[in-house]
Amino acid sequence: MIHKTTDFHISQIYMVFISVIGWIVVFSQFFSLEGFSFSLNLFLLVVFLGICEYYPMPVPRGQTTLTFPIIYMIYVVFGIDQVIILYAFIVLGVNILHQRPSRIMFFNPAQLVISFYLAHLIHLAVMEKISDSLVSPLFLGMLGFILMISLFYFINNIIVDIVLWLRPENYPFRFWWGKTQGELISFIIAFIYGCLIHILGSQNRGEIDSFSFFFFFSPLVGLSLLSSIIARLKTEKSRIRALFDFSSELNKSIPTSDWVKIIRNLLKEVMQYEDCLLLLKEKHQWEITVVEGELNTPILDKQMVLELESLKQLRVYDDKKTGKGPLLSLLRQSTRSVVYAPMLFEDQVIGCFVVTRARTKGFTIEDTRAIATISNQLAGFFKTKQLVSEQERRIILEERNRIAHDIHDGIAQSLAGAVMKLDTSYKKLDTNPADAKLLISDSTKKLRESLKEVRDSIYALRPYPTEQLGFHLAVERKIADLKKDTSFQINIQLEERGKRGPISPMTEKVMFSVFQESIQNCIKHAKASELQILISYQTDHIVLKMTDNGQGFSLYHAMIKAMNNPHYGILQMNEAAEKIGAALQIESKTNKGTEITLTVPKLGLEGEANND
Repeated sequence: MIHKTTDFHISQIYMVFISVIGWIVVFSQFFSLEGFSFSLNLFLLVVFLGICEYYPMPVPRGQTTLTFPIIYMIYVVFGIDQVIILYAFIVLGVNILHQRPSRIMFFNPAQLVISFYLAHLIHLAVMEKISDSLVSPLFLGMLGFILMISLFYFINNIIVDIVLWLRPENYPFRFWWGKTQGELISFIIAFIYGCLIHILGSQNRGEIDSFSFFFFFSPLVGLSLLSSIIARLKTEKSRIRALFDFSSELNKSIPTSDWVKIIRNLLKEVMQYEDCLLLLKEKHQWEITVVEGELNTPILDKQMVLELESLKQLRVYDDKKTGKGPLLSLLRQSTRSVVYAPMLFEDQVIGCFVVTRARTKGFTIEDTRAIATISNQLAGFFKTKQLVSEQERRIILEERNRIAHDIHDGIAQSLAGAVMKLDTSYKKLDTNPADAKLLISDSTKKLRESLKEVRDSIYALRPYPTEQLGFHLAVERKIADLKKDTSFQINIQLEERGKRGPISPMTEKVMFSVFQESIQNCIKHAKASELQILISYQTDHIVLKMTDNGQGFSLYHAMIKAMNNPHYGILQMNEAAEKIGAALQIESKTNKGTEITLTVPKLGLEGEANND
């Protein structure tokens, strides 16, 4: 890979230099122009030239024009002065129609004119030396054409390569090779047409009229026109597909914490940029996340915050007059174009998506539309992520309150009662030793029960297996431990379908709790010999299904027992499932086994559709 340490201004100076030289050549041709002979043939060639310039043919890593055969024909028929003037102003007009930056608008015609004019001068010098040789006019013409086209493409590519190498963006070898492949395709097509021009011209076919020009160059113009239109449609289709993939893959990362890396990888498929920033507003505080690139300083001042909060629509800053927007002091000096896309949710600014490039007018209309779409997707992503985090925090708070309530109503009351009985026994120790002993014995029993409850609570507060291992590894380890225990004669089969996806910690905990409780019920009560466990990742949800061939039970009686049993049972499993929006289904009949199914929605995550 080629790395550049050249300053950005050197590329601008180089482009200005080429532009000045090229336009000097153009205007010098006006003085040598002996007369401008307008004809229908010239008009037709100019129209074809304009169409091929406006609709370039797509090639690997770029576009190329098929204009050289037309330029060469104007050169042969009308001379160097007319072709230089027409070529320069047609290319300038096309650049104006495409609304390209001024430096590119004047550079493009200049570098093409310089390439063609130098090729012309070298062609004249070489052909003068060999024109007296005893060779056929056809061979001489073909030799001159090969020399002309080879010099033009070589000089033109050298000029462009220097510009690309001097720019601040890296110019990797794969980009150079892609551009070279495109120019080779254009060269081959132009070479074939040039050979046909000389072969047909060597035959005595009479005067060449405008119809001959039209039918000869129509396939070339048609190829350029159709390939350009098809390429634009394919580009738009690819952009839409990339945006769809961005949305789908982004939703998959909702439960994960490594969303910055995921967004960075997704954005590379959608667009090119120098710096990419995410500014998020959480609890009235703005934080900067650099997805890719660098900043002069990562600190936001009050004025920046006020301007960001006032953003309600997409803004583009792409030249010196408009500046760089609210983050002027943060961005690099090489930045020339900046797009600010506010992330809005219910008309409230929750963040801002900022993309920069190192050239003026660096963003097309399609780019800004894609940035606006991505900003909307990110707004939904971060808002959903905030809601999920708030839900998990609320669940944790509820769990803490439940533990505090259990301690207050259970352990605390038992300890208070035991202390009161011990105080009473102490007073009766001398006067009524028998009652004192009964009170001490009862207090000891209560203290033992309280100690057991404390130990159970401590066990419950220990890190959950899924926090240390993750859901899948925790399930596999639990099954492996059961298989090692020879006291259980149950054949456990684990099946996994679909592609694994990220699961939030709270969802993992609930799924493992249901799995573990089902295992315990199967071991203690079902008297089963077979237990089949299925974990299926489907399009819209995850399914955990556990089926045994045990004696089954009455669901009605089990529900009544669960209401009276404070331990983790059917009711608690169902309540835990509801907290994560899951559905718990239990099917059991006496002597026909039990099937427990937990269906967990995936918040838009995608699995394997063929496993639905």
